[in-house]
Amino acid sequence: MRVRFWGVRGSVPVPNPNMLRYGGNTSCVEITLSDGTEMILDAGSGIRELGTARATHTNSVEVLLTHLHLDHIQGLLFFPPLFDPANHIHVYGPPATGPDLDQRLARYLSAPLSPVDLRELPAQVEFAASPYQDWEVGGARVRAAVVAHRGVTVGYRISEGDSSVCYLPDHEPALGSELGDADPGWISGIGLAAGASLLIHDGQYADEEYPDHVGWGHSSVSDAVAFGLRADAEHLVLFHHDPTHDDRAVDELGERAAEAWERAGRDPSEVSTAAEGAVVTI
Repeated sequence: MRVRFWGVRGSVPVPNPNMLRYGGNTSCVEITLSDGTEMILDAGSGIRELGTARATHTNSVEVLLTHLHLDHIQGLLFFPPLFDPANHIHVYGPPATGPDLDQRLARYLSAPLSPVDLRELPAQVEFAASPYQDWEVGGARVRAAVVAHRGVTVGYRISEGDSSVCYLPDHEPALGSELGDADPGWISGIGLAAGASLLIHDGQYADEEYPDHVGWGHSSVSDAVAFGLRADAEHLVLFHHDPTHDDRAVDELGERAAEAWERAGRDPSEVSTAAEGAVVTI
């Protein structure tokens, strides 16, 4: 699997010269399977550039939304493949009672908040709630599960052969408690992340910031590390960088995470911070 980061920021895009190295676009990650099948995790503002880079292709695309907060869907109607009638696009999202996924998305992606309505898209687009059972996409198996975040939110695990990616961009597994001693059966998302080759996990807050944000749905760096260790992930990537954190701040959080990982007896090179344009092959 090839993993490319197109948007790594949380909450709101930040066009700031002090954030160029990590990037200012909101959540969007592209996974390409060995057979060429493409999956896109979330449709934040980063999906626009992704779509521009592949707008001439006419194939099937799978878009997996973790939840419907604006920073994870705001780029969807700027995704050029949606405007090509030759394309067939599946959009999955969190299951919820009440309106279907397309109706929930249309609350934002329609007039008067949007110049284009979902019903006007030329591409062949299908919307569906993520199944509770595993399903197959290309040669991979996809699993979704509800995780701890404000509003109905799912995380995803994509497995191909012996390799797996777990994507938990908005996740608060600790909720102010200690993860190190917690019963694993009570840790949100642990089943998705267990033994993952690559764990992409919320690391929005510095430890000193987190006490003022308990219950907001995001992790401190220490909790992200503790979760990765409890899950026995092979590699941890900190994601969903806070919009107030410039490149130096993200560097510092990455260094703290690597040090904590090393103190636990693991190789600090197994921890990194997500940056736009970065590519990981597993």
